[in-house]
Amino acid sequence: MKVTIIVPRWPKESFWDVIAFKFPLLSTSLLASLTPSPHEVKIIDESLSEIDFEEEVDLVAITAITPLARRAYEIGDRFRERGVKVVIGGIHATWLPQEAKAHADAVAIGEADETWPEILRDAQKGELKPFYRQEERTNLERLPIPRRDLLPRKGYLFHNLIQTTRGCPYDCEFCSVTALHGKTYRMRPIEEVEKEIQSLEHSKAYIFFVDDNIVGNLAYAKALLTMLSHYRLRWVSQGPIHISENEEILSLLAKAGCHGLFIGFESLREENLHLMGKRINRIKNYEEAIRRLHESGIGVYGSFVFGYDYDDPSVFDEFLEFAERNRIEGAFLPVLTPFPGTRIYKRLKEEGRILTEDWSMYDMATVVFRPKRMTREELQEGFWKVNRSFYSIPSMFKRLFHPFHFNRSLIIFGPMNFGLWQAVKKAERYFRK
Repeated sequence: MKVTIIVPRWPKESFWDVIAFKFPLLSTSLLASLTPSPHEVKIIDESLSEIDFEEEVDLVAITAITPLARRAYEIGDRFRERGVKVVIGGIHATWLPQEAKAHADAVAIGEADETWPEILRDAQKGELKPFYRQEERTNLERLPIPRRDLLPRKGYLFHNLIQTTRGCPYDCEFCSVTALHGKTYRMRPIEEVEKEIQSLEHSKAYIFFVDDNIVGNLAYAKALLTMLSHYRLRWVSQGPIHISENEEILSLLAKAGCHGLFIGFESLREENLHLMGKRINRIKNYEEAIRRLHESGIGVYGSFVFGYDYDDPSVFDEFLEFAERNRIEGAFLPVLTPFPGTRIYKRLKEEGRILTEDWSMYDMATVVFRPKRMTREELQEGFWKVNRSFYSIPSMFKRLFHPFHFNRSLIIFGPMNFGLWQAVKKAERYFRK
């Protein structure tokens, strides 16, 4: 069979559609690796290339997060009109499988690493089942090396994406990771990770370890980082703020080539952290933690969510002062978005605060619920203000041009900052039309 795996584009002119840098989706190249010959497989990332709806293809597999669901359904409908079989999967379809089934011949619920071969066999026989659910969580010992050769060579900030673990041991109210995987934390054999690193064609390029928490198990993290230190790598990943208190791990991160960590600060208000279930964070330790990371040569890309119940209009200036004072290299600054399947979605639904279920608006840049301590309009304007100010030229200059590993900071965080600077300007103009 001819199989095409598709990642839909973001809603046109939305914040993430116009962004200058993009990331591949690791799950697509993993599925491609799990597609045996004689099947022919290709990957289309619609953010980088057009979909040919007239191509000869036997099976189309579409994966989508919530804000991409509407476009995923449009793509599925177009191919099905021609009689092409369509499978839809991903986190949105996992939580709303009946909705997805209206636009597909089959829906893959949850992880699909071990159901994908079954889907292919059934499709070839013309016997697709309506729903496929993986009974057990994927055994990471059996993960193949992704088919990076099928990804576009240009257009991505990172081409080398590697996964060493899945899941997160914490359980934040707004997080879709624990909603999908539970609090399980699975680790891939380190020798398998090493084989994948050795397989990279461009190992000198930056690597993004896409783990939700690369140090979720300290014994494993120490062994992993020790192995990575044997290679001259440059990489970024994600981890919790309290890891800065572990001198041994900080030293290993630096020796292993870690240039930056995505860290979920989430809020500067203790009441919000308690409501989120983010009990590992201590606001009083934030500044010291950032200092320790910087002293270890590790840049900080912080996540701060706006719109939680104890946020009021003063929270935006509060963040901007904090960010510049601590010279945070980059930040993800979304509006709180209650994705289906999360505990925050259930709570806001029960409180009658969900304002729309137009999934294309669940883009983390549009307010889709009723805030508690400010109006919807104040939260929306605050989102634009905080992104506009943080990604302004004066702010970027203050945060990036400083003695802390100047070249390292600028090489990796420079493109992110300038890409978001352009995206904010373009998307805000479109939003206000």
